[in-house]
Amino acid sequence: MTAHKSGDPTTLNRLYGRSKGKPLRAGQQDLVDRLLPQISVPDEGPVTATALFGFDRPLHFEIGFGGGEHMAYRADMLPDHGFIGAEPFINGVAQALTHVRDAHLANVRIHHGDALEVLRRIPDGALSFLYLLHPDPWPKARHAKRRMMNDGPVDLFAAKLKPGGEFRFGTDHAVYLRHALMVMRRHRHQFDWLCEKPADFMTRPGGWPETRYEAKARAVYGHEVWYFRFRRKAVSAA
Repeated sequence: MTAHKSGDPTTLNRLYGRSKGKPLRAGQQDLVDRLLPQISVPDEGPVTATALFGFDRPLHFEIGFGGGEHMAYRADMLPDHGFIGAEPFINGVAQALTHVRDAHLANVRIHHGDALEVLRRIPDGALSFLYLLHPDPWPKARHAKRRMMNDGPVDLFAAKLKPGGEFRFGTDHAVYLRHALMVMRRHRHQFDWLCEKPADFMTRPGGWPETRYEAKARAVYGHEVWYFRFRRKAVSAA
């Protein structure tokens, strides 16, 4: 991993964002009280597939899963894989728990809190997939250092993905799009962009479900949505 000096704006030490919204309904609170402790990522120790699920299996990690729609869809589609989702917003965690309960998803583990705390505890080269979908764009220039798509986090993504592992990124924010592509260009030695033509990043790939957030971005705000897939290179030139 590339070392970054203290105070470097490209280094993100924690995830910024809200943690609470409107009060949870009684059923949601019950899921948080009863189901979340059963499927929470442990507070200490290495985060491995064996530690979480009892045996080795392909491991996926989603940063900021929102309401958990994408994570639940993927977990249901790939029952032999293990999924870790991290989300600081308790209302989103409650929604994700509803998906886990209703679909009987035994292959999901959730961290209510900062994704970076968990990601750092995953052994290098352990992840098959890593997802960052519609992160907070922090559009003001003075907040750019808060964006998840910066050199420090991307170095961490590269370290945790196995060779050939896939990093998926999606956004409907044009400023964030330009910033993210600038960052990923600096990481060409770590990732191959799986794109041959514009249609490849303007069309949602198979196995990538449309979430309510995406549908609202298009229907209500008239936004375009962009989809990116990057493959971890086998050998880093750094």
